[in-house]
Amino acid sequence: MSETTISKEEVAHVASLAKLAFNDAELEQFTTQLSDILNIFNTLSEVDTDNVEPTYSVTENINHLRDDIADNWHQKEALLSNASSSAADLIKVPAILDGEGK
Repeated sequence: MSETTISKEEVAHVASLAKLAFNDAELEQFTTQLSDILNIFNTLSEVDTDNVEPTYSVTENINHLRDDIADNWHQKEALLSNASSSAADLIKVPAILDGEGK
């Protein structure tokens, strides 16, 4: 297995593309971590997966779908009766933006 290395300069370049700024200690830490992660992928690539069926789901759950049908439960009046204020069959709430409702 060959080890993959990533340079501190490459990590700094990717960080700058992502608009991130790191000090030298952080760059050193992330360089080591990214190299370790890349080497894990090298290890995984050595696994023989021939004749292995793909796993699409780890459970046997099945989605039970229903038609998306709007249903008017005739609860509008009950909802509006619980509101502290209403107007035009809608719940009226206080203004939250400056200059609103003055």
